[in-house]
Amino acid sequence: MADIIQLLPDNLANQIAAGEVIQRPASVVKELLENAVDAGASEIKLIIKDAGKTLIQVIDDGKGMSATDARLSFERHATSKIKNADDLFSITTKGFRGEALASIAAIAHVELLTKQYKEEFGQRLVVQGSKVTKQEIIQTSNGSNFLVKNLFFNVPARRKFLKSDAVELKHIMEEFHRVALAHSEIFMSFFNNGNEIYHLPPSNIKQRILNIFKKNLEPMLLPLNKDTDIINISGYVAKVEAAKKSNPIQYIFVNNRFIKSNYLNHAIKNGYDMLLTKDQYPVFFIYLDLDPAKIDVNVHPTKTEIKFDDESLIYNYIRVSVKHALGRYIVSPTLDFETDTNFIPTHSSGVNFRSFEGMNQRKHSPSSLQKENLSSWQNIYENITPNKMESIRQEELTFESNASINSPIQERAPYQLHNSYIISHIKSGYLIIDQQLAHQRIIYEKNLMAFSGNPLPSQKEFFPISVEFEPVKAAILNQILPLLHKMGFEIGEFGKNGFVIHGTPSGMLTNTNVQNLIEEMIDQFTQNTITQTKVEESLARSYAIISSIKRGKLLSVEEMTKLIDDLFACDTPFSSPNGKKTFMTIDLNDIRKYFE
Repeated sequence: MADIIQLLPDNLANQIAAGEVIQRPASVVKELLENAVDAGASEIKLIIKDAGKTLIQVIDDGKGMSATDARLSFERHATSKIKNADDLFSITTKGFRGEALASIAAIAHVELLTKQYKEEFGQRLVVQGSKVTKQEIIQTSNGSNFLVKNLFFNVPARRKFLKSDAVELKHIMEEFHRVALAHSEIFMSFFNNGNEIYHLPPSNIKQRILNIFKKNLEPMLLPLNKDTDIINISGYVAKVEAAKKSNPIQYIFVNNRFIKSNYLNHAIKNGYDMLLTKDQYPVFFIYLDLDPAKIDVNVHPTKTEIKFDDESLIYNYIRVSVKHALGRYIVSPTLDFETDTNFIPTHSSGVNFRSFEGMNQRKHSPSSLQKENLSSWQNIYENITPNKMESIRQEELTFESNASINSPIQERAPYQLHNSYIISHIKSGYLIIDQQLAHQRIIYEKNLMAFSGNPLPSQKEFFPISVEFEPVKAAILNQILPLLHKMGFEIGEFGKNGFVIHGTPSGMLTNTNVQNLIEEMIDQFTQNTITQTKVEESLARSYAIISSIKRGKLLSVEEMTKLIDDLFACDTPFSSPNGKKTFMTIDLNDIRKYFE
């Protein structure tokens, strides 16, 4: 039988390896930024065009490379950071496998300008599809300047699966955030399509956090600090008010390397004890420092997953540290424990507790007013005999029956069940309609029609609303502004990351915080676009989910009737934009059979 095993050509092997390391433009950004940090840079500039599809450029003032090193850096498994097997257990650099540049060069056009401080001239290399096509001596600045152009030019299938510019831009900014937060001592800047998005001078960790995210996050941040023989924990956790239900701001760094860990996330949330509901996720920036020999970072190609020698011990240290930070620094309003607790909401994100111990003690202490109330109700029923109680019950039934007979609402008018579901009669029985999901379908289809040439009307704001967003959201908002205008929003740019809202869609729910609405819509839009290729569908779905009538809202008969009419005027009334059923039918024959 003929031999069938053969060695892959270098260019094909590099493309396969690139598939593990380079998944999208953000992967290139990550590798180049981390290389700049490893090169000892004090200043790093990131420049991108078209969400990295056309250009990704990283300029640093690090130590640069010699002519030989510059050429070797594009070979597979060429690295200056690992010399023997023992080095794998004492890794302090970002990269170490020597695959990044080889993988990037396999699927893009790459140009490198580099010079060492002691040298008078530098080197320029041009690489296309893993082949060095040019190397020459040039005059250039100290450090390295990488230009990555036409990403996936020779892998069109991979390029086809890239998401919209808004989504790819968000991923790039996320990688930028991770490096910037891990190294606040480095000056970092970020330019997107010629506009400077971030200008981050060297600072402490807290200032770097505030420079990247919103300034109003400052009063929410609680310092975290715990030093032990095994691990040092520092950083910030945020108060309960900052918790989010989607896209939370969460960062964990181990020895200045960003990591993902559901296990440690659970430890952090556990530290909040009962202060958060199941669907709330805390905001945190946590830095762990420990002996590199106690962790293994070589468990995933992207190096964002690591293994600890003793995970349970790390878990408990983090949980206790978070709990102590919250217990020590959260200042709560004085609670009146003599108030009837039956009239106090069971949960409020605005109420914090001085300590967990105090909370638990007070929770089990009945108030004197509760005792008085219980005594009063007992006195009311003390002299009521069984016969009298039955008489009262009959009077109540008679009252309810008369109210039903004399009700002005017609027999077939719709009515609400638990302020969440609409009951509507049909010939064969009745429908149960989920008011929230039905409204989502209505809004979704209206916006799709608006995108196809029928813009929705706008309602002018009496006073224009000025808003400001963090850079990543401002950049995404800029990209989707033309579509928002078709939806009925009138929004104009106003300075860096600032906007002025002159109008909102007609019919939008009253008492809506427009800035929060747009911010949530950007978050939801970004999530949806990960699974949807059409930007219009994603945006229509996002707005529908955020702005729809919610379960628990009381509706009038007129509102219910209009919602039913609008639902069944839709092209697809049977399901919400996310594919959930909007209504169900209960057949009269099934009801009869049940009682028979």
